[in-house]
Amino acid sequence: MTEDFKAISRPTDKVGRVLYKYSMALALFGSFIIALMGVSITVSVIGRATSIGSISGIYDLIELWTCTAIFALLPYCQLMRDNVIVDFILTRAPTWLKAVCDATGSLAYLLIGILLTWRLIFGGMEMYVNNESFTTIGFPRWISFPYATLCMSLLIIVCFYTFGRSVAEARANKFFDESLNKTGPEIHGEH
Repeated sequence: MTEDFKAISRPTDKVGRVLYKYSMALALFGSFIIALMGVSITVSVIGRATSIGSISGIYDLIELWTCTAIFALLPYCQLMRDNVIVDFILTRAPTWLKAVCDATGSLAYLLIGILLTWRLIFGGMEMYVNNESFTTIGFPRWISFPYATLCMSLLIIVCFYTFGRSVAEARANKFFDESLNKTGPEIHGEH
């Protein structure tokens, strides 16, 4: 059933395919960072437990990598409709209402994305002017802000796209996942 859902939510138009390509590449990068975090934490914990020594500045690195991974995954999650969807409230709602709710969510996320991007730009500039750095590794904090701003800019474009897609679905009285209207055994693939 998951494969069917991914096929339904994956964009098929030209703009959507381009956004998918960039969002997917960024999400793969974010996934790599998560794997790197897992390995680093494991090595650090084993090193500390065996008295070999932990990785110096691991807390700062985990902070940096967590932000890197989160910002990398946001555009893909929005594009693929993998952000929070409250299915149980709208299960029996009409198709147009589901599409309107989806459009409203995309619009709200778009506005939040614009606000966060605006503050990231000024926050990064302030950290640059104040020459802030991570405590133990001495890495300048501002260097991560252009990356975060780039990811958020892609998220804004994706939110604008998903808002338009949801408005078009509402006008056409269709919703990306009509299985939310099903009840009973067919929802779980049973016959």
